[in-house]
Amino acid sequence: VQLQASGGGLVQAGGSLRLSCAAAGRTFSGYAMGWFRRAPGKEREFVAAISSSGGSTNYADFAKGRFTISRDNAQNTVNLQMNSLKPEDTAVYYCAATRWGIVTTRDLRYDYWGQGTQVTVSS
Repeated sequence: VQLQASGGGLVQAGGSLRLSCAAAGRTFSGYAMGWFRRAPGKEREFVAAISSSGGSTNYADFAKGRFTISRDNAQNTVNLQMNSLKPEDTAVYYCAATRWGIVTTRDLRYDYWGQGTQVTVSS
């Protein structure tokens, strides 16, 4: 599976961004998908994940109530809608796919990774 993330950019605090991840290759609908991020000087951390069917989701505590993950298996895409952005959300955001069809927060369980898209939130 090849993953291509897009949608990052510069936004003011309180603003919104919608990240997208397009998948090509094997059957997308069989993979659970996740978003992770890495801020400067910090380790990569889990943001959100969605099951292969889209029926189950999981969010990091900092993302709950502000971020929404969704997928369109017909279009082979997974999206991350981010609202009420804060400067501490500044990071490179990565989408990832796991052959486990279920939601997982553990990055080691993801088999494929996109190249990342930069999100910068100014105060």
